[in-house]
Amino acid sequence: MYISHETPSQTHARLVGVLADAEFVVYEQPYAFVETEVHNFPAHLLADALAFVRDEDVWSALVPSSDPVHERFVVFSFHFTADQDNSGFVGWLASHLKATVGTGVLVVCGQNSQRGGIFDYWGAPLSVASQVIAEVRRLRGGRATAIN
Repeated sequence: MYISHETPSQTHARLVGVLADAEFVVYEQPYAFVETEVHNFPAHLLADALAFVRDEDVWSALVPSSDPVHERFVVFSFHFTADQDNSGFVGWLASHLKATVGTGVLVVCGQNSQRGGIFDYWGAPLSVASQVIAEVRRLRGGRATAIN
């Protein structure tokens, strides 16, 4: 992990470049969290889930969902370029989206050494999906890839 000593404007400029260079994918289907008791891992969700996380009581799986009973999210992801300082990215973009769109976000991070290292799945409420994606595209200069 990089440690940067820079001004807020230098951080912004660096992270706009990181964002522009990252692989950006928008998933067309909404996603939701599905909970399962912690002693019963939801193996049946392995093929569809983007992420599993747990606490002392439940497994929470982020899965495609058309069920309006669950809070649903637009999901998008970033795979970052290898050897590029992306430190502070999550806080920077989350704060930017809160300030410009008014929404909070969810973020699940992972590691794929074959594709540059850290990658992120992001989620935002469906009610502001188009605004969030438009703002990310604006910051990137309009580039994105859609995945069904």
